[in-house]
Amino acid sequence: MTGRASANIPKSLRDLWKHQDEHGRHSTTDNMSSAKAIVSHDTHANGGWKLEDVTVRKPGDGELLVEMVATGVCHTDALIGGIPDGASPVAFYPRVLGHEGSGYVKEVGSNVTVAKVGDPVLLSYAFCNECPACKSNGHSHCPDFTELNFTKNAASPIFTPSKGGEQNSIHGAFFGQSSFASLSIVRACSVVNAKDLIKSKEDLQLFAPLGCGIQTGAGTVINAAKATKDDIVCIMGLGGVGLSAIMAAKIQGSRIIIGVDRVQSRLELAKELGATHVVDGSALKEGQSLTDAIKALSEDLGPTVVIDTTGAPPLIQAGFDSARNKGRVIQVGSSPFDFNMSINMFAFMMRGVTFSGAIEGQAYPPEFVPKMVQWYRDGKFPVDKLVKFMAVDKFEQALEEMHSGKTIKPILTY
Repeated sequence: MTGRASANIPKSLRDLWKHQDEHGRHSTTDNMSSAKAIVSHDTHANGGWKLEDVTVRKPGDGELLVEMVATGVCHTDALIGGIPDGASPVAFYPRVLGHEGSGYVKEVGSNVTVAKVGDPVLLSYAFCNECPACKSNGHSHCPDFTELNFTKNAASPIFTPSKGGEQNSIHGAFFGQSSFASLSIVRACSVVNAKDLIKSKEDLQLFAPLGCGIQTGAGTVINAAKATKDDIVCIMGLGGVGLSAIMAAKIQGSRIIIGVDRVQSRLELAKELGATHVVDGSALKEGQSLTDAIKALSEDLGPTVVIDTTGAPPLIQAGFDSARNKGRVIQVGSSPFDFNMSINMFAFMMRGVTFSGAIEGQAYPPEFVPKMVQWYRDGKFPVDKLVKFMAVDKFEQALEEMHSGKTIKPILTY
């Protein structure tokens, strides 16, 4: 994902950032709020993530101050927070990550209409809402997606250490929200007003991950693949994204649903959630490739839809090779930045396979998040089976359990 140069960002957003630089920072304690935040001073591997006391500035134009009740923990947090400082335009410190937040609006800045003080909100990604992609309901493929969600240009200083001056400012605005903080400044475009969706604070905590990982899995099946009852769907990787895709394929009534992983508990859960078949990549028959195993479960022709959620090069290749002629292969998982896949173009042409990428399930959150909540209410989308709640000071345990597969979707609570 690459964004355009900041000079090409819509003028309204550049004016917003200029306004924040000139007017949005406050140095007096009367204009600051106290919070707890997981501050990334360096990569997680270098021990750079610390739970600290911080202060949060006032919301500016087009912003809200949100008191978080929960945040999901996503592999993207670990990915971005694992890149050495300066090694990529998306790698800089200190900053506050987190992008699956939920909470209550405490204060609104000017020109905010999406929510008012006291409203419960679910949070998702940022987009410009002005480009041709956004205007054609392609918000997740906004050309400025990387710029708005990841880079320093968009990450105005939001936090400061409780015992320090503005010279030690901490960047926020990760996915427009930086939800690894008990209070954060959130962009209006990242907000889904949940006042008509939730019944309790517990609901708000449970639904926190809907705006990214769960939306990505379900949306890829429904919006990107447009899977139907005639499809054979294969999901590579059964984390939060993959299992959400399994549930969505069941909602769509796809006739065969195949889940691929190597963690036994995930394979069992996939069957419970709707997979008709599973493949344990660590227990293939002698001489059998993963591609062979997938094809054997899909009429020896291969799936009509393959979705890779892992980003692991061998699985990407196996998924691509297993797709049947005229099949659709959709890349969702973030691969290593230097991975380039080799495709024989003549065979690619003969097979008629389409290979595409999808971000955030190609979903427009204000429309798709309410759909997921309703599916849950109807008993068709049991996201509660994916989650484990942990206090925010257990974030190290949450990361460890997410990586090991012990927990599908950790949710940190404040």
